[in-house]
Amino acid sequence: MTKRMEGKVALVTGGASRPGLGSAIAERLAEEGAIIVATDVDLSGVEAVVTDIVSSGGRAFAHHQDVTSEEEWKELIASTVADHGRLDVLVNNAGILEIAEIEDANGNDALMNQFRVNVAGSYLGTSAAVSAMRQTGGGSIINISSIAGLVGFRGSAAYTASKGAVKMFSKSVALETARDNIRVNTVHPGIIETNMQRAAVGDNEAHYDAIAESIPMGRMGQPKDIANCVLFLASDESSYVTGAEFVVDGGYTTQ
Repeated sequence: MTKRMEGKVALVTGGASRPGLGSAIAERLAEEGAIIVATDVDLSGVEAVVTDIVSSGGRAFAHHQDVTSEEEWKELIASTVADHGRLDVLVNNAGILEIAEIEDANGNDALMNQFRVNVAGSYLGTSAAVSAMRQTGGGSIINISSIAGLVGFRGSAAYTASKGAVKMFSKSVALETARDNIRVNTVHPGIIETNMQRAAVGDNEAHYDAIAESIPMGRMGQPKDIANCVLFLASDESSYVTGAEFVVDGGYTTQ
């Protein structure tokens, strides 16, 4: 039986953290036959993820990348096409979160730090990928936003602004590239049990339980829940889907 991503080349940013979205996405796409190019500022971390993918029979390659560097994006996309012949899928997953009430936040630095990684990183990657995908007949770009790009969260004004920006620029690019068979969609994870979420909760078990109880399904999501949604958007099964937003949050934003 042919795997759903057989022969496709997929680049996934922010792939080092485990448990994390990027590593889960890379692993899931590899399971379905994709050639994975995984990147992160943490090279040793992303190399460990790639080693596990290869040990499981997949094909994957690790690269150090600062997603805020336009030059690094151009070099990475060019080397990916040179090494593998094409780029079929880009998953802009790399992101950061700084929690602080607006009066306590570090002013312009708090805003710009998150915009540089969350917005500029995805924007630059999307731009570079579009140029490559136009040369080979199309592709799929999946930008990881957040439910914080749909509803407000106290203590996260800069983060919510950045994730809302990811959603809206993705819709605009989707209009620009639809006739080129390049699809651009956003995924909006809810409260997912990752290293980032664990750091936010700390060792406070009561806080963890309260968060889980606030979700209609009664539990935090797992990274693979997001990876499965990304798999659909990366595969040909979503060939008529572009400019859309996919919410994976256990019902949180229905309240």
